[in-house]
Amino acid sequence: MKHHDQSMLKRAILDEETASYKLLHDELTALQDGLVKSENGFSDSLKKVNPQHLTGAINLIHYLGLRRKDVRPLQIKLAAAGLSSLGRAESHVLPNIQAIITLLQHALQLKSHNDVDNSVEDSVSGSVLLQSNAKNLLGKLPAHRKVRIMVTLPGEAADDYTLIKDMLLKGMDCARINCAHDDTAVWLRIIEQIKQSRRETGRHCHILMDLAGPKLRTGDIALGPPVIKWQPRRDDHGRVTAPARIWLHEEKDNFSCPASADACIPIQGDWLSNAKKHDQIEFTDARGARRKLLLAEQVGDGFWAESSQTSYLTSDMKLHLTRSLKTKKFSQIGNSGSVGALPQSPETIRLYRGDKLILTRSPIPGIPEQYDESGNLLRAASIACSLPEVFAMVKSGERILFDDGRIGGVIRSVKADELMVEITQARDGGEKLLSDKGINLPDSQIDLNGLTESDIKNLEFVVHHADIVGLSFAHRAADIELLQQHLKRLNAVQLGIVLKVETRAAFENLPELLFTLLRSANAGVMIARGDLAVECGYERLAELQEEIMWLTEAAHLPLIWATQVLESLAKDGKPSRAEITDAAMGERAECVMLNKGPHILEAIQMLDDILQRMQGHQNKKNSLLRRLHW
Repeated sequence: MKHHDQSMLKRAILDEETASYKLLHDELTALQDGLVKSENGFSDSLKKVNPQHLTGAINLIHYLGLRRKDVRPLQIKLAAAGLSSLGRAESHVLPNIQAIITLLQHALQLKSHNDVDNSVEDSVSGSVLLQSNAKNLLGKLPAHRKVRIMVTLPGEAADDYTLIKDMLLKGMDCARINCAHDDTAVWLRIIEQIKQSRRETGRHCHILMDLAGPKLRTGDIALGPPVIKWQPRRDDHGRVTAPARIWLHEEKDNFSCPASADACIPIQGDWLSNAKKHDQIEFTDARGARRKLLLAEQVGDGFWAESSQTSYLTSDMKLHLTRSLKTKKFSQIGNSGSVGALPQSPETIRLYRGDKLILTRSPIPGIPEQYDESGNLLRAASIACSLPEVFAMVKSGERILFDDGRIGGVIRSVKADELMVEITQARDGGEKLLSDKGINLPDSQIDLNGLTESDIKNLEFVVHHADIVGLSFAHRAADIELLQQHLKRLNAVQLGIVLKVETRAAFENLPELLFTLLRSANAGVMIARGDLAVECGYERLAELQEEIMWLTEAAHLPLIWATQVLESLAKDGKPSRAEITDAAMGERAECVMLNKGPHILEAIQMLDDILQRMQGHQNKKNSLLRRLHW
């Protein structure tokens, strides 16, 4: 009797498993059929896709179909049955589903009657296609690392061969030149330095040139009076810990100021030739305060001087050379000298919450707010906008952000020649608004051509000197089509294209943009996380970058993880803990980009080390269970 009861129980369990397997089989088969049929709605798009990307385009269709419904209930049932939960199916959607169906058919002892095109099952795996596309776009992988490192080169690299060579030796695999800065003469010198470094080091390095695109930026700011200021370093109690170091030189010696100098002072005529080490220069500064400089060291015809007092100097200010004589008192030597012509610096526009800012259509230099003698506001601060076309596209009540969102405001009124903005976001001490800073309009419907006249002109240089062109601030498929048309006109259809996703519109239109991008033989995507975070909100960035990674992997397109990777290290020499984790996340892309900075070599070396360590733990969304240390 007991044996009979156990048999009945086993039979009941088996019947229940069989029923659950049958339900899963039917649900997956229906899902598979639906995804195959979804291709019909993309027939026109597939006809235009480059043949070598056809598999990726079809897989992208399947992935979009999969993600347009809530698959979580099915995933839970699959996981409970010990089967793949489709959680890592981005690069091979139908083969993954078919593999599960085949297992269920074996368990149910059903004859396979798969109607899916065998070419899908027999095709090269999505991950291999992705690696092949990455190699075509970004060059072959280094021997020790599975993710490439891209570095944005500064304009100074044009005359610094050692810097570029050291970048290559530290681990740079791709060099990025930003066409929003400098000119063709500088770009050509940088490219020549890269080519020479490649020959000498034997390392590979692709060149990406980023077109500036229709980037909204602040215009120039009016120049203020020529004034030089310096101040010594002080501790928390105001005591001087180190004097300011000042470089003095004859006005005719017109060379750049040493990087270690706190200020540089040109001196009229040859008056400085009378000076000696340990002399003092006394003067009355722009505020009427008596000040002095100690000449600490002579280098050639110039002097390094030290000052323990905050000072302000203007052009033509009188200087008096004094020297200690036998009486140990300082006496004036010779005639007075004069400060030479000083460079003018832009005025300071400082904005506080509640302030008004005028955005002008005309490219007139910006000015700070103006007051009358009684302190009454005469006119709000103003600054120009680089693309006046947007004036017809914005509305009152929409948000406007400056300088990567550091300054935020709301458009209060729209006129033909100016926008009135109320500042709503700034630190308590105010924020400086500088020229050439980005402007974002996250609520506005901006309709600008993806290529500016300057971009089209620069493209002629790019196709002859670069391996890849970056398309910036694309909003719609027509922006990519325009670039493809110009590449065809220039007989450069094989040039790699990188679509930079950096606007809300680009993210919202991403599937359409990807299908258009797949018309090109050589293509990839960059997540430009700076502008994307500003436009969509920092709180959404993690979610958005995940979705972009999933769609690009589904399309078998290589991805570049960009913006502010190890930024504190590159700029200040010390990374934050959050930056280390962020850099490690770059292992899920095919390339990670670093921005320029004085400590860029340390940043390349650290990123190289992080990526090497992480490649044993992570591959795309897959966690790799390598042996642990305990």
